[in-house]
Amino acid sequence: MSGDLPLNINIKEPRWDQGTFMGRAQHFFMVTDPRNVLLSSEVLEDARVTVENYRLGIVKPGLTEDQLWRAKYIYDSAFHPDTGEKMLLVGRMSAQVPMNMTITGCMLTFYRTTPAVVFWQWVNQSFNAIVNYTNRSGDAAITMNQLGAAYVSATTGAVVTALGLKSLTKHLPAIMGRFVPFAAVAAANCINIPFMRQRELKCGIPVTDAEGKRLGESSKAAQQAIIQVVVSRIGMAVPAMAIPPVIMNALEKKAFMKRFPVLNAPVQVGLVGFCLVFATPLCCALFPQKSSMKVSSLEPELQESIRQSNPSITTVYFNKGL
Repeated sequence: MSGDLPLNINIKEPRWDQGTFMGRAQHFFMVTDPRNVLLSSEVLEDARVTVENYRLGIVKPGLTEDQLWRAKYIYDSAFHPDTGEKMLLVGRMSAQVPMNMTITGCMLTFYRTTPAVVFWQWVNQSFNAIVNYTNRSGDAAITMNQLGAAYVSATTGAVVTALGLKSLTKHLPAIMGRFVPFAAVAAANCINIPFMRQRELKCGIPVTDAEGKRLGESSKAAQQAIIQVVVSRIGMAVPAMAIPPVIMNALEKKAFMKRFPVLNAPVQVGLVGFCLVFATPLCCALFPQKSSMKVSSLEPELQESIRQSNPSITTVYFNKGL
């Protein structure tokens, strides 16, 4: 070993207690930090080398514990936890705030005409497809046919929902129309995420013991993981898509907004961004990243396999994805 930093720091786990909501929130405020998207390839590579070397017992001279944790969170923000591959930039959780504030702000601003609704729902679902694929759980590959089917299904579902609700709100107060994008996004999340992760539902995701030893693959675990991610994603959308419409409905009646209508979109995007800075990490923290299930809830054949090889294990763990 070189350097003075001890090798017993467990960087396989987050720095904060993941058994509490506050601990998970602190963790995800680091993972979703929008500033991480500005990091250069050299910085990401240096973080990867630092983390992987530390796991091998090699410590860079002069490395401090804070620097190690900083490298770990840079690594986590850019590299997939199961495959180790560098993730697509726009699909990383650190890109959620800047990307979603722009797309959501535009969906909430340009909702009055059918072409605008179709276009922005298509843009949003294209982005969601990338995010869902990038943050999938497990290391199983997904085919282009599966990706295409998921993308078409989610986009169609979002557009149909948005247009259907838009027609229903024609005779309701104007503010009701502002909530159409949220309903469409919620419906699309229920379609997009399961479709983009359908291979996990068919083949299962890796489940491990408390030490990280792989015990097999479980579709039951995949079902629980996907439900948790859907709930978190809809939760993220609630503040960003429910609060700005109310504020904008009041602001648009003001004289200065009527005089400068060009401010509508920038103000809306800014409001959405402010909400997302807090909603994104807090909703990611609703469930532990390393989720768990009782062995008795798994598939019968996997239960039998675990009981034969590891009879003392009662709980398994898995990466739920994001």
